[in-house]
Parts: sequence; structure tokens; C-alpha cells
Amino acid sequence: MKLVRYGAEGSERPGVLDGQGGLRDLSGLLHDIDAQALARGLQDSLGAIDPQRLPKVDGSPRLGAPLARPGKIVAIGLNYVDHAKESNMPIPTEPVVFMKSPSTLSGPYDDVPKPEKAVKMDWEVELGIVIGKRCRDVSEDEAAQNIFGYVLANDLSDRAFQLERGGQWDKGKSFDRFCPIGPYLVSRDEVPDVHALDIWLSVDGERVQDSNTGQMIFRCPTIVSYLSQCMTLEPGDLVITGTPAGVGLGMKPPRFLQGGELVELGISGLGAQKYRITK
Repeated sequence: MKLVRYGAEGSERPGVLDGQGGLRDLSGLLHDIDAQALARGLQDSLGAIDPQRLPKVDGSPRLGAPLARPGKIVAIGLNYVDHAKESNMPIPTEPVVFMKSPSTLSGPYDDVPKPEKAVKMDWEVELGIVIGKRCRDVSEDEAAQNIFGYVLANDLSDRAFQLERGGQWDKGKSFDRFCPIGPYLVSRDEVPDVHALDIWLSVDGERVQDSNTGQMIFRCPTIVSYLSQCMTLEPGDLVITGTPAGVGLGMKPPRFLQGGELVELGISGLGAQKYRITK
């Protein structure tokens, strides 16, 4: 299933796409697509529902982030060899872990304002994992069963706050709207091989990132298992899994978002995003 949240910002309603790509309303069956719905077994409860029998949503409403209020957003850094090399950092032997504030969440077509103090704003297209079941210290074999589904994400970053201001990476990653996700939350059963998906990003029509999730160093079950050794993962948590080469930091000379750019990105089967970086 492809789940969405639609409507005005702050008042989104849950929805699902039918077999023809039409939008159907889910609000008669659940309050929202959030931790509570996932904890109650969202996939099982909706699996027997025929979307064609749900109310049709007319027009083209705004799509918000397809996941509401994640308890935490955990990110994996340097998870593609080519990106680690372009960043002049060693290829990791264990996952590099940092956090993004939940307030970074944004919709797939919502413009992203460039923060006044962000002087080296950069892009990072990423595959996102949405946790479906509470898990702690699980094996890689068990980890896959705790994944509800996947989303497209952009791990927007300010490299100055991330790398030049001391301390941890988190502060360069946690400005408001620095994690657009969606347009859909795609359930695990609809993604036959999550490690065989094309992944790309363009800035003002120029393709700057172009890779495949098969190039990830640490794969999704490995990441979930590893994180579960460090923290309890809860339903509705979002894990973003790293970006391939082509970020602005790695260009010669480096190239950063100044405001006004059109950013487009996508992952095969998970949809595409498109928005302006506003000044």
C-alpha cells in the first residue's frame, strides 16, 4: 500500500492510493498515520481493505509528510563508498549515527526556507525506513520484520553548523524543514528489493546525484539491527540511511544552496519530490 497524508499543513488527513493512483480517504478507519496507528498493526488492519470501497478524494490536495510525529529521526552517515570518498572521510567500519530533530519533517512539495544562519546549505537524497514494531537488540534476520515500509527523504544539511562549529553533526541537520519525506509511505510488501532502487537528485534541472541503493555499505536490516543495540526503536521512528556521491560539499569547488533553486529528487517505486529553496 502507498499511504499519504493530505490537506492543509497541520490539518492533514490519512489517505491511501488505489490501484489507479487515485486518492482515497482513510479518516473513517484511523485518526492519522503515526506511531499509535503503526503500534496497533496498521498493515494488518488495512491489508484486507479494498481501497476502491473507500471515499474518493477529488481534486489535487496538498500532500504532507506521509508520517506524522515520529518519536525520533535517526540518520546514518557516509553509507555509500563514493560519498565517503568525496567527503574526504574514512569508509566506516560501523554505521555512523546521528540524529535529526522531528521538527525537521516537511512535505514532499513544500518549499524549504533557507535559514538565515545557514551559509553552506546542502542536499542529500536518501532512502528512509519507517519502523513498524518496537524492537531492541534484534538480529539482522529479525530486523526486517520490524520494518513497516520505506519513504523518500532529503537529509538537508548546513555544512558549517555540521562540521565547522564544534560538537556533533546534529545541529547542522536539524533546522526546520530539513527533512522533507514522501510523497508516500510505501509498505514493505510493495518493495520487492529495497537494495535495487535507483536514487537521484537534481538542482535546477542538473542531475547531481545518480546512484542505486545497491551501493549502500550497510543495508537496511543491518542498520536496524545495529541501531537496536544502541536504542529501542519504536513504531513510527524514521531511519534515513545515507546518501550517494554528488552533494554540494564534494564538488570542486563546493557548491551550496543560496535560495531560489528548484530541487527535485526521487527513488524508484517511492515517488519524487519537488520544491524551491526560498530566501
